Amino acid sequence: MTIHEFLAAPSDTARREGPHNKIVMSSRVRLARNIKGAAFPGWAKKAERIRTLETIRPAIESLPQMGDHFSETMDNLTLLDKNILVERHLISREHAAKNAGSGLVLNREETLCVMVNEEDHLRMQALRPGLQLKQAWQAIDQVDSKLEKKLEYAFNPELGYLTACPTNLGTGIRVSAMLHLPGLVLAEQINQIIQAVNKLGLAVRGLYGEGTEALGNVFQVSNQMTLGEAEAEIVERLNKVLSQIIEHEENARGTLLEKKPKTDYNHIGRAYGILANAHSISSKETMNLLSLMRLGVDLNLFPDLDRSLDALVGRDAHCPTILGRGSGRRVVNPDQEDGVERPVGHDAACQVAGPQSQHRKDEPADEDPLERHVCVERVEEDREAGKEQQPDRSGDGHQADRGRFGVAG
Repeated sequence: MTIHEFLAAPSDTARREGPHNKIVMSSRVRLARNIKGAAFPGWAKKAERIRTLETIRPAIESLPQMGDHFSETMDNLTLLDKNILVERHLISREHAAKNAGSGLVLNREETLCVMVNEEDHLRMQALRPGLQLKQAWQAIDQVDSKLEKKLEYAFNPELGYLTACPTNLGTGIRVSAMLHLPGLVLAEQINQIIQAVNKLGLAVRGLYGEGTEALGNVFQVSNQMTLGEAEAEIVERLNKVLSQIIEHEENARGTLLEKKPKTDYNHIGRAYGILANAHSISSKETMNLLSLMRLGVDLNLFPDLDRSLDALVGRDAHCPTILGRGSGRRVVNPDQEDGVERPVGHDAACQVAGPQSQHRKDEPADEDPLERHVCVERVEEDREAGKEQQPDRSGDGHQADRGRFGVAG
């Protein structure tokens, strides 16, 4: 089974409901673990990475939470496969750059994903829609507890769980939520919020985490410290901060509607007009316009639209399968050397134009989906000639004796 066949339709995942999902798009808790006696992935040679992968993967696949799962090595995934997984936040951009000796295991619901031999031997994460940090923590804690009985983790009584990067030492936990904050951005209050959050020891990053831009007014807020504080305390502290950010965003939206309703409606209306009629548009502009459209949905300005709009947010690689069903459009990658058009609406986006447009295995695996542009061009029927006009291309469950710790006693 391919990853395209396994994954749920983007519109289905976008409709999954959660608390405060108008503002909090998703919650995630990730744990970093390593195997005792094995070199960290960044230091290990290919043969050792493969041995470690062969040890870890069966343990993950046997978990009850992974009953119906997708398991694959990274060298067997195409560039498009990897980009889709990155856009769904199931794997990191760093893991997408991996090949032989690295892999992933994903459950059917797409709520649990384990990356093997990313920066650490194990990067396991639980994802939930809306604000559900506690639920995500409980889920990944159970997975970690079961894996710890099958695998011997690298653990130090004073430092806690050993990780490749010192910033993950101790609990190895990273708790984060993805927030859509157009109200604070339009009200020019976002910088004050970011500064306040940073002073609390939390990080604010872009759509794809560290080093990425906050496109479409989407921000990730996460903890920075993993040492000296118990996991449950980290989750609770971030949860309180997020509740305050939600309140500020709701107030900002209310104030904008009260004081500048015409301006807001104009921004949202223009976004709709451009998205509905543009023949060519960059992914960056698309993200910013979709953000306004999403705000319009939240404000009940588009009664015929629902949360499935989120299926388009930050998903260049998904465009062939999302945009084209019944739309009469084609998706063209302007950077593609052969310039082959990619008709939309097929299940596997990499196969939409037949053999000529198949993914080339020599393409760089670390291409960033944020750096690509997708052109959406209308193809009008030439009724007189009976032919299509060509598009214009001019342009933790941990053992009880280890506890929930920062520095283990």
